[in-house]
Amino acid sequence: MDSIVKGYPIGTFIFWKTKERLRSIRNIGGIDLPEPVPGDFVYFVLDGQQRLTSLFASLKGISIQRENGNKDDYSQMYVDLDAEEDEQIVILDTENKSGKSYIKLMDLLYGGLTLLASYPVEYHSKIDEYRKRIESYLFSVISLNEATLDVATEVFTRINVGGKPLTLFEIMVAKTFDAERDFDLSEKFQELIERLRPLNYETISDATVLQCISIFIKKDCTRKEILKLNKSEFIDTWEKGVSAIESAIEYFISYYRIPVSQLLPYNALIVPFAYFFYHNIDKPTGLKQKYLQDYFWRCALSGRFSSSVETKLGQDVKRIDAILNNELPKYDWTIDISKESITSNGWFSAGRSYIKAILCIYAYQQPRSFNDGSLVNISNYWLKQANSKNYHHFFPKAYLAKQKEDIFYVNHIANITIVDDFLNKREIGAKSPADYMRKFIKQNDDIDATMRSHLINDLEAFGVLDNDYAKFFEKRIEAIHKELKKRIIPQDSDEKTEISLPSSEDLAE
Repeated sequence: MDSIVKGYPIGTFIFWKTKERLRSIRNIGGIDLPEPVPGDFVYFVLDGQQRLTSLFASLKGISIQRENGNKDDYSQMYVDLDAEEDEQIVILDTENKSGKSYIKLMDLLYGGLTLLASYPVEYHSKIDEYRKRIESYLFSVISLNEATLDVATEVFTRINVGGKPLTLFEIMVAKTFDAERDFDLSEKFQELIERLRPLNYETISDATVLQCISIFIKKDCTRKEILKLNKSEFIDTWEKGVSAIESAIEYFISYYRIPVSQLLPYNALIVPFAYFFYHNIDKPTGLKQKYLQDYFWRCALSGRFSSSVETKLGQDVKRIDAILNNELPKYDWTIDISKESITSNGWFSAGRSYIKAILCIYAYQQPRSFNDGSLVNISNYWLKQANSKNYHHFFPKAYLAKQKEDIFYVNHIANITIVDDFLNKREIGAKSPADYMRKFIKQNDDIDATMRSHLINDLEAFGVLDNDYAKFFEKRIEAIHKELKKRIIPQDSDEKTEISLPSSEDLAE
């Protein structure tokens, strides 16, 4: 406001003139903006929203309640009538000013003749001059007339290169907003997340949901195709699409026994499975069930969605179409589930899709607590890091570090068990498996069933009671291999593949 009073430039406002109706801010400082005339042009602010909001609040003299609880009262702005042109004219602090040497900005703009005449005559010319400057100020405005949403988005992105760029989801929230149909994508997505929260699948991303809707409509989900989606068709697809997403997640939980979303090898796996349930409402049985399972594990173990996700999802729609027709898809990538491959590729890192796949195998067994046989509580928020509460090295790293022999595969998925909290770790520490398991054998009357839930089928046969890590490692690899064999349908193209071995530091950490 001080710059405006002095006639200084305050930057350019960039508006987008369009007949599109997008999701937008309809309230500023408690004042509702008028609804636009249906079919008429509106202007969306591409650059200058904060300045425009401040100007609006200043010229209306409104109070704004901030999210942090602070309240800004824009009516408490004053014009210093004693200030020189090179001094601050618009002020907030009037503590050292005499009663008639300053005037409220609201009074200067909207005060009647009686109020203004009450000021000393020497200030009348300044009051009149300052009001004229504000009322006649020429704002710099660029209008982007009737451009497409894509162009407007590109302009916005280029203007805001120093800030946070619009995400694809934010663009689609704006594009698909429809007041008449009461559709707000942001609200709809949050409603979906709240429904998934009790299922422990609340970490599903908005990008995955967009990919699903696009796949349902176009069998493609690249950014370009998502931006081209028709608003009406998007809204028409939403409810059935969300139902398909929920069905896919329920299937992961019930049939694959993947209890939480953080265990999914890829979020992207929701897309092809949701596509299946979009076209097949009932749970798959028979060949469909077997072919879907084969597809899931081939993707999980091969690193299928580690790159070019949208392109591969588009390709895999054809494979799901084949499954819908009770046909076994052909795959252009190989899968190796041999014991040698598991040994070479099993170095433990919680974020690797390969490791998550084997953790899904562990979770399928519904692991039980060593000390009392109760079901392990697997949490989304305990699975993010390799040192989280849910992961325990069965042969503790500290124990193996004390052994004289050079043990290579210490930090390996075959040495990992899923536990429910720090209790087991606190009691285990750096003890040998023989020592701490003898204690749990006394506490747990059904210890054999408990250990089978961790793919440790026999404590003695697995070398646990003899602290034989080599035997334990070999047996656990074999158990993992047997579980994977149940889930993969061999194809002629499958053969042993070259796998880059991790360093000894990776395996021993």
